[in-house]
Amino acid sequence: MSLRKFISNKTIAGLAVILTAFANTGAFAQAAEAAAATAEKPVDMGPVYKSAIFYVLAFLVLCLFIAIIGKALKVYELTRQAQDKPKGINWDAINGFLFALFLIVGIYGVYWEYTVHGNMLLPEAASEHGKKIDQMFNITLIITTIVFILTHIALFGFAYLYKNTGKRKAYYYPHNNALERLWTIIPALVLTVLVLMGFLTWRSIFYKVVDPNNKPISIEITSAQFSWTIRYPGADGVVGVKNYKLINSANSLGIDFNDKKSLDDQVADVMVIPVNKPVRLILTSKDVLHSFYMPHFRVQLNTVPGMTSFFEFTPTITTAEMKKKTNDPKFQYLFLCAKICGQGHYNMQKEVRVVSQEEYNVWIAEQAPYLTDDLRKQFNMPVTAAPAAEPAATDTSAVNTNQIALKK
Repeated sequence: MSLRKFISNKTIAGLAVILTAFANTGAFAQAAEAAAATAEKPVDMGPVYKSAIFYVLAFLVLCLFIAIIGKALKVYELTRQAQDKPKGINWDAINGFLFALFLIVGIYGVYWEYTVHGNMLLPEAASEHGKKIDQMFNITLIITTIVFILTHIALFGFAYLYKNTGKRKAYYYPHNNALERLWTIIPALVLTVLVLMGFLTWRSIFYKVVDPNNKPISIEITSAQFSWTIRYPGADGVVGVKNYKLINSANSLGIDFNDKKSLDDQVADVMVIPVNKPVRLILTSKDVLHSFYMPHFRVQLNTVPGMTSFFEFTPTITTAEMKKKTNDPKFQYLFLCAKICGQGHYNMQKEVRVVSQEEYNVWIAEQAPYLTDDLRKQFNMPVTAAPAAEPAATDTSAVNTNQIALKK
């Protein structure tokens, strides 16, 4: 029997259907028995869903399913060809329809991403330069979104409108100088404007002219696995010199107290800064590369061992104001490490409080000096005298009672 007759034989087709139905019935029966057995004793599938093997097997099953569908369609086409029947599936029409469908779904996906995940971008900027960065980011995002949508409408729209119908011949259009100039000059001009905007914004952030009437507060941040140390400059407004050779158990930062400007330096557990006052960060690292990151203030700079980095910014929204804006009484500004620096990386975060100038003055006066008595002894400096003990209070009633008893 030839292949053509074998495929078109109704008896063979009927036997194939009966065999398939029998196999499926047996498979369903086994599945029902397994389900009944599992219903009595439920299995926790949580660990299975967390394993990589599960998703690898799921991917392979999906690939197998697609391959089976492809083979079935191939058999269908071969069957029609063997029976001298016309082509059964118009793949050109199907592909054109799929291109149009993908275009609609893709544009809706862009809309959904903007409306749903758009709120998951960076929070509201709470610094002067942060507003400039957000403005530049929004302009870039708007331009690229418009270009993205227009180019994909052209791409998928042409694939749908000009799909092969067998009634027309493709037009050979190899080159057009006008189009080449158009899509070269316009993107070049747009990118030039965006690059210039970025350059001018960067210069305005890193090259500031110091206002003598509003000098920045210097705050030194030292990173180490896995913590931050915050040092304020004290009354003189200048952070003292450090030397890594002086680091020990008592002098964890290696402060050199031969520098008189180090004597009044203070340490704090949180960063407190006054609103609308420039803050100059001095960033250093004791061990490995870290990344100092303050998302609300649009500040991110690496802390590099053996090198000092600087960043100046001006906070514009206090913590209390941000609590009202976010309607979150537990809101906190934070600075974090944005570099995966080891297994304790997640612990590297500190609170930042933005307060009024008056509140800052009260807070800074309460902070402890870095120079302790142990460090004074190490550097052969006079130790601060302990406060004199107060005289014991006398009980006048007890004294009078004793005096009466003695007279008797």
